[in-house]
Amino acid sequence: MDNISLVIADDHKLFRLGLKQLINKQPGVNVIGEAATGFEAVNAVKDLQPDVVFMDISMPELNGIEATRRIVEEGLSTRVIILSMHADRRYISEALRAGARGYLLKDSAPEEVVRAIHKVMRGQFYLAPTINEQVIEEFIHLSQADSHSPFSLLSAREREVLQLVAEGKSTRDIADKLNLSAKTIETHRMHIMEKLNMHTVAELTKYAIREGLISLE
Repeated sequence: MDNISLVIADDHKLFRLGLKQLINKQPGVNVIGEAATGFEAVNAVKDLQPDVVFMDISMPELNGIEATRRIVEEGLSTRVIILSMHADRRYISEALRAGARGYLLKDSAPEEVVRAIHKVMRGQFYLAPTINEQVIEEFIHLSQADSHSPFSLLSAREREVLQLVAEGKSTRDIADKLNLSAKTIETHRMHIMEKLNMHTVAELTKYAIREGLISLE
C-alpha cells in the first residue's frame, strides 16, 4: 500500500501534537494537515485530499458529525475516523449515519489507532472494541435517529445555526460566517425555536450542550 496521508481535526493543540507524533512514527503513514474547527476540517480535506481524517466530535463552529456529513456529501474519498471522548450510543450512531468509517475513543491504545487506519483503508469499518456491539445492531435496524435528536428534528443548516447561537455568536457574526443575510439567520433561529418548542437562547444553549452539539470543555 502506498503512503497513507492523514489530517487531524481536534480543537486541542496538545492532543493534535501527541497524535501527530504517534502517527508519524508509523511506517507508511504521514500527517499532512491539521484543523481546529469543523469548518477547517472540511476545507483541509478539500484542499489536501488525505486518505484519512481523524475527527473529534466536539469542535467549535461546526461539530465533527456535521463536518463528516459535509465531507461525505462532497463526494470526497477521504475516510473519516471519529476520535472522541463520547462513548454514548447516540454519538456513535449519528457518526456512522453521517458516513464515518471508524469510531475510536480518546483513551484507545496506540496500536488500536494504527489498526483503525489500516482497516478503513481496506474499505472496512472499525469500532473500538470497548463499544458495545449492540450499537451496530441499532445502527442497522433503526432507520433514523430517535425523534428527539437534533439530527432528525432540524435541517443541516438549522443545526449549524443552532451550534453557533449556542456558542454565543451574534446574528451578524453567524451571517458573516455562513455567508447569509442577518434576516435569514433570524428566520432560521425562529424555525429552530418553533421546532424545539424553546423560547430563549439560554434554552437553546442547554439543549445544544445536552445533545453534544457543543462542549463545555
